[in-house]
Amino acid sequence: MKERSEIEEKYKWDLTKFCKDDQDFYDKLAHLEKRIPEIKKFEGKLSDDKTLLQFLKLTAKIDEESYFLGYAHYRRSEDMSSRSANDMVEKRSLVLSKLEVAMSSVDVEISKFSLAKLKRLQKDPKFKGFERYFEAEIRHKKHTLSKREELLLSKIDEFLGGYSANFDKLNDVDMKFDKILDSKGKAYELNNSNFTLYASSKDRTLRENAFKELNGKRGEFINLIASNYIHNVKIDCVLAKIKHYKSALSWSIYAEEASEDVYKMLIKKVRENVGILQRFFEIKRKMLGLDRFAIYDTFAPVSSEGDKKYTYEEAIEIIKKAVAPLGKDYVALIERAKNERWIDVFPNKNKESGAYESGSKGATPVVCTNFEGDLEGVFTLGHELGHAMHSYYTFENQPIQTANYVIFVAEVASIVNEQLILNYLLKNAKSDKEKIHYYDKFLTDMRSTIFRQTMFAEFEEFAHEEYEKENPLSPELLCDKYEQLNNFYHGKKVKEIPQMRYEWARIPHFYNSFYVYKYAIGMICATKIAYKLCEDKTFADKYLKFLSSGSTKDPISLLKIADCDLTKEETFDFAFDVCKKFVSDWESIIK
Repeated sequence: MKERSEIEEKYKWDLTKFCKDDQDFYDKLAHLEKRIPEIKKFEGKLSDDKTLLQFLKLTAKIDEESYFLGYAHYRRSEDMSSRSANDMVEKRSLVLSKLEVAMSSVDVEISKFSLAKLKRLQKDPKFKGFERYFEAEIRHKKHTLSKREELLLSKIDEFLGGYSANFDKLNDVDMKFDKILDSKGKAYELNNSNFTLYASSKDRTLRENAFKELNGKRGEFINLIASNYIHNVKIDCVLAKIKHYKSALSWSIYAEEASEDVYKMLIKKVRENVGILQRFFEIKRKMLGLDRFAIYDTFAPVSSEGDKKYTYEEAIEIIKKAVAPLGKDYVALIERAKNERWIDVFPNKNKESGAYESGSKGATPVVCTNFEGDLEGVFTLGHELGHAMHSYYTFENQPIQTANYVIFVAEVASIVNEQLILNYLLKNAKSDKEKIHYYDKFLTDMRSTIFRQTMFAEFEEFAHEEYEKENPLSPELLCDKYEQLNNFYHGKKVKEIPQMRYEWARIPHFYNSFYVYKYAIGMICATKIAYKLCEDKTFADKYLKFLSSGSTKDPISLLKIADCDLTKEETFDFAFDVCKKFVSDWESIIK
């Protein structure tokens, strides 16, 4: 793998929009730290409306200034082993923790206002722009503890992310994989970034060995990883109880103004439609000429179309053509992202694996990818650019108070982009062979995003519920549950491998509890939105309004702007009907 110094500058993100250099980061950090005494001056004085408004404006300013300090995390992403970057991340975390402690001490005063006063402030024109702030205070009032208790929790908050950090260090830096062999005995280097290349190889032996090594390696560390995860679960459950929520799941859903009914509806509808997944596996078995489909055949190519390689520039052009239904301004933003170097494109030694996007007020979004030149890399790039467009539109159109959108809606924009890319490629397919490749792509994504993420959700709900029932958690219990879920979702016809029981131990999102089900919600909504964008030229305005709305409403209401009503089964049924159509269209070709 290349050293970072070997990557051309035009393929590296430009972080100078955040900080000119590391020294500028420390200067900005020092400036932010000086805000702490300013915050403390407001203690005990917020009963006066004028003073309260000054405090709220100061906190909004602090939020805006904090975005620029994301520079530390972006620098660490370039090289996870960098001591200087890790030092910046730790020092940023320390200052932000101090700020949170200072603000929580003052925030508690506001939470102790009477309901009548909070409702008055919410409607007061002087506090325009802070309506959602007071709405949140009203919602969370019954879950707010005493000033002393909230202060104590804020002081320990900086330690609570340690389990996620532990996992990242083990996963991206310390964990090394053995070489894997193909059917001819040729050895290959395996890492988290190139796993998908081997998992989608034509060589079945290589696919099998990639799955066994990637997941089996976690088995070698299962006691450590399980202990780390179990402590993360315990913290979720204990804090939820302290905050007077009935469960960790309820806390997570309540915090985002989402709905437990929607969560339950997702589990119900996915379980009802699990036959689609199993039907897909059976089609792939026939296409691959196998006696029995195995879990390591999931990403096996069904045509040579998957062999195509794309340059980064070609990928950008495909994405631009695909998102054309969203209008010229949206397409122009994709070009800006390339030209202004919003994107860190290629993998390099010790670079953070995977891909992510981060939005900012006062600076353009940034995107981290590990582009390998395959079609999957094109989709990943389009996915992260979907996030970037969402961030751009919301931060351009909303004040800092309502600019941040919650995770519940975050995956919609990214998956819409992916769906538009797929629709574009399918529409321009020149043969049935090419169409089959795209059917396979869509249904593989359906498996990964709707079924798999919902399976993950069931797993983490189980882990949290077991602890809440005061049942002991253990590596064996977690692995057994994960194995049971795999068997249900995949069906009896799919051959599993023993190493798959450890797969849960390589999922970073489990350290952001009850995050994963939102991917499934995102794809369900995105499937409908992408269809409407392609069929109705006037629908783009509705969708762009959704992208521009930040957190001005609760997420269920926001999605209704884009004609996705998650309180109705028909929204879920639409997505599964599309899945069934892809399966049927594929079956009609191969009969």
